[in-house]
Amino acid sequence: MARENQRPLRVAIAGGGIGGLFATLAIHYHCLDKVEINVYEQASQYKEIGAGVGLGVNAAKLVHKIGLGDNLNEIAGHRKGIWIAFRRFDDGGEITTITLDDTKHIRQAPCARSDLLDLLRFAVEKRKAATLHTKKRISKIADQGNSVTIHFEDETTAEADVVIGADGIHSAVRNQFTQTEPVYSGQVAYRGVISTKDVEDWWPLHSYSAMWCGKYRHFLVFPISRNQSLNVVAFSDTKSEEAKDMVESWVTTCDRKEVEDAYKEFDPTVQRLIALMPKEPGRWKINDREPLNQWHYLQGKVILLGDAAHAMLPHLGAGAGQAIEDGWVLGRTLGELVNGTDAKHCGSLEACAAFYQKVRLPRAQKVQNKSREAGATYDMKTDELLPRPYEECVPIAAKIISNQMKFVWEAELDAIYDEAKEGPNHSLNGTTP
Repeated sequence: MARENQRPLRVAIAGGGIGGLFATLAIHYHCLDKVEINVYEQASQYKEIGAGVGLGVNAAKLVHKIGLGDNLNEIAGHRKGIWIAFRRFDDGGEITTITLDDTKHIRQAPCARSDLLDLLRFAVEKRKAATLHTKKRISKIADQGNSVTIHFEDETTAEADVVIGADGIHSAVRNQFTQTEPVYSGQVAYRGVISTKDVEDWWPLHSYSAMWCGKYRHFLVFPISRNQSLNVVAFSDTKSEEAKDMVESWVTTCDRKEVEDAYKEFDPTVQRLIALMPKEPGRWKINDREPLNQWHYLQGKVILLGDAAHAMLPHLGAGAGQAIEDGWVLGRTLGELVNGTDAKHCGSLEACAAFYQKVRLPRAQKVQNKSREAGATYDMKTDELLPRPYEECVPIAAKIISNQMKFVWEAELDAIYDEAKEGPNHSLNGTTP
């Protein structure tokens, strides 16, 4: 059903993070003046808290498609042809090295979260793609039949035809329709950013992208911000009783000695990196979520995106990329609706929401599952590795790690989208084990 003679589709996006702003740009790209977009951010400014984020080629392609590829390359770090050099925890010896071709124009993009968010926000403002609001925390969404009323905690309201819940792992939009309880993953992550200048004279590896893998913990570093900074994130198994008072938050910290104690048996390079971390590094309690099998509600007038739909452990570095894939696919479906180009699959909001879920849910859930498996492999604690001594684990882990990223990076979202029109979910690229 074409909408040429109707008013613009009113789209409200809850959440002004990477997922919400990329979705804004993708919807604007596919729909242009046939949509009216408002973005509602609960914070007082559009700001990403946290350090680094990695975009694989799969996500970088989509940023290029909306005309921001050169900008993305300008803010990204450069891995010198190596995704991650996986090293032994004790002496830094090689486990395996995953190479990539980052000489191409469309390439991997490890970024500072703040740089990536600024890139997207500036593009939204320059293109007049949306009206950006701050201090707007959603309290309730009320169904009005052909539209919804959004109630905010400041007692104001707004009307929309569709609300996109891009409001993260603690999504207020999702929680109105389904309650999902976080499950402690058994791990805590320590985070910090250090200057490349502090390591360049002694760095022992070809690339600044490396991970040291030990039993029950691993230590990751990769370059961001045009290689001016290094993002450090270290994962350590922590008993639930020891983690009970910790919170799932970017802003909590601990004393650096806690990191030193957790990694005291690691390679001297790791010790030098820890010494360069802030005196109070960030500490994040890593919770997991069970897969959510329904991403849309109220006959398609409410649709979930990114962590609100498929929060995942960070071990494949794919969470932001999956949110970007969501935004691209949702933009295409809404474009088909407002332009009347596919009445069969996208002839109504409810049909758009269902088709979006058909395209995205199987692949996103595969990434969720594989992220769990990857973390267990890095920590030598899969069912196969757990009972074995470290020396026996190393070659097995190397084989698993060598094959784990292909399905994430090589996906062609437009091909997956088109294929979804031809058959059921099980035929989609990226859904096989």
